[in-house]
Amino acid sequence: MAADGGTKAVIAALLANSGIAILKFLAFLLTGFSSMLAESIHSVADAGNQGLLLLGGKKAKRAATPEHPFGYGRERYIYSFIVAIVLFSVGGLFALYEAYHKYHEIAEGHTGEGDWAWVPIVVLVGAIVMETFSFRTAIVESNKVRGKASWVEFIQRAKSPELPVILLEDAAALLGLFFALIGVGMALITGNPYWDVAGTTAIGLLLVAVAIVLALETKSLLLGESATPEAQRRIREALERTPGIDRLIHMKTLHLGPEELLVAVKTGVDRDASADKVAESINAAERAIREAEPTAQVIYIEPDIYRESYTADARPEPPAPAAH
Repeated sequence: MAADGGTKAVIAALLANSGIAILKFLAFLLTGFSSMLAESIHSVADAGNQGLLLLGGKKAKRAATPEHPFGYGRERYIYSFIVAIVLFSVGGLFALYEAYHKYHEIAEGHTGEGDWAWVPIVVLVGAIVMETFSFRTAIVESNKVRGKASWVEFIQRAKSPELPVILLEDAAALLGLFFALIGVGMALITGNPYWDVAGTTAIGLLLVAVAIVLALETKSLLLGESATPEAQRRIREALERTPGIDRLIHMKTLHLGPEELLVAVKTGVDRDASADKVAESINAAERAIREAEPTAQVIYIEPDIYRESYTADARPEPPAPAAH
């Protein structure tokens, strides 16, 4: 569901941003407002980012190979990280450069709004309407998997990167449109073109901030995150219900991809159990884990005899080195 919802939100954002980018660029050519150029580049970057997310989703579906035995699920994280870089460089830094360039043009007496100064207002209002529909789609699809988590918690904890990326991009796009509308509108009302520079600067700073947040969140996924507390609880309960498994000694989990979880556990078994009984218990435990947590696709279970030095979630401390 998360993957399907993410794809739907990405496609909606791609269509919206492609159309908006064309309209914004035409408005810039007719008026010369730097806010419109910054916003058109912003929309181009967003559309390219959505293309990258779709490409990452497609590549992540490739089957595992001997060279990559755990598959390619993390491709989605890699492309999401590239999205953050594109948003930072192409979107944010370009907008800041354009603000700097326009400031000096104005200082030299070049404003360049021409006879079509009203066009950006129409384009920006239309873009806000289109972007709102895209943002609404991202919110609706996110609510299907968000549960009781707050929006901040959802963005921080989501293992599927597409929905958080689209949410942040769409939110930044709407804020950027309002910044551009204020900058262009105030420039037309007051006749002071420095309002346009201020709007462009605000857009650049906004995109840089969103890109940094995206990069930090995606970096965590790339490094490897454990299963959510809820998923770990389900796995733990499934193991504890399995006949022949006396206790869970420790457990480690790792997301190989948004919907692919690796589970490695050490379990305590009866010291008098035969090898057949232990094997039967391990197989039953694997079935119970997959039933309780369908994303657990790679499971390793190590049977052991429980010792009091073990804790519930950690390996025993190694013996101290002998004194010399």
